[in-house]
Amino acid sequence: MFEDHTAITRRVYEYAYGIDTRDWGLYRSIFVDEVEMDFSSYNGNPGATMKADDWVAGCRVLFTGLDATQHSMSNPLLDVDGDRARCRMYMQAEHFFSNQKGSSDFAIGGYYDDRLIRTAEGWKIEAVTLKVLWSRGNRHIMELAAKLGAERLAEA
Repeated sequence: MFEDHTAITRRVYEYAYGIDTRDWGLYRSIFVDEVEMDFSSYNGNPGATMKADDWVAGCRVLFTGLDATQHSMSNPLLDVDGDRARCRMYMQAEHFFSNQKGSSDFAIGGYYDDRLIRTAEGWKIEAVTLKVLWSRGNRHIMELAAKLGAERLAEA
């Protein structure tokens, strides 16, 4: 049980580390091939099942445009049932983008509710639900960063 707790917690922390360091190989490695992503409390769009490669590619556009981010997660609550697990943990995400349309920061706080499965390569995330409890700052920077990120990736 302790080994599972350690492996699952590490996998979930790699979610944040992969984004913040822009290590897209690491970030992709934490997911099964098809994932359920529900960020409806953040963006209003219904959750969806998609290819993990598509999810990572979309994240890459946004986060390539941002100047910096820091995702912090804490207080993991794990339930392991054989080869399946659920991990709920608090999160705060800080996003920074210098711009001429307001403050350069936007933050959200809430929790992730993740489902994981044990695979031959270890624990992998198969579903992520984000529940936003609060936000502050200039949400507009997210759109500006996504536009810049797309331009930067097109030039590369």
